[in-house]
Amino acid sequence: MPATRLTLICHARTVAQKLACFPLDEPLEMDWQAQAGSRAAAFKRPPRLLSGPEQRARQTAALYGASVETVPALRDCDMGRWQGLSIDDLHREQPEALQTWLADSHSAPHGGESVAQLCERVAAWLAALSGQPGHVLAVTHPRVIRAALLHVMQCPLASFNAIDVEPLAQVELRFNGRWRLRLDQRD
Repeated sequence: MPATRLTLICHARTVAQKLACFPLDEPLEMDWQAQAGSRAAAFKRPPRLLSGPEQRARQTAALYGASVETVPALRDCDMGRWQGLSIDDLHREQPEALQTWLADSHSAPHGGESVAQLCERVAAWLAALSGQPGHVLAVTHPRVIRAALLHVMQCPLASFNAIDVEPLAQVELRFNGRWRLRLDQRD
């Protein structure tokens, strides 16, 4: 069976990231339209291009090609009532809730999705994708990439916040009977 190659790419920077806020559905900070398609040449053959449904993911995906399939499973973690709030706001206004959320992967004091629920969603998507050979490029969010890495590396949920994912960061995963993290050299 041919292998599945998955390149996960984090969306480009947003104002919320600069301000350490839980994001709303906001556009990219950069003028992405002027750069549309500019990163498509990075791949020998055009991969199947997927994106989370949020504006920032779709705009970043446009840098890699025009034909983008929106996939609900690639959506960012639902932060409920915390969307638009900064970490500093939460430290001041809801310190206990923030500490609970950071310490317990199954908690969702914001009324949205817990880290555990996010990880289950991403694991189910990876399981479905494993039967689809070829190269897939998926533009998504830092938390979704963290969840994918935890699943592939079989790490405990407590490791979730030990991974930093920068804007436009890429990670490659391969499936050929099991998922593997592939680290390679970029020239």
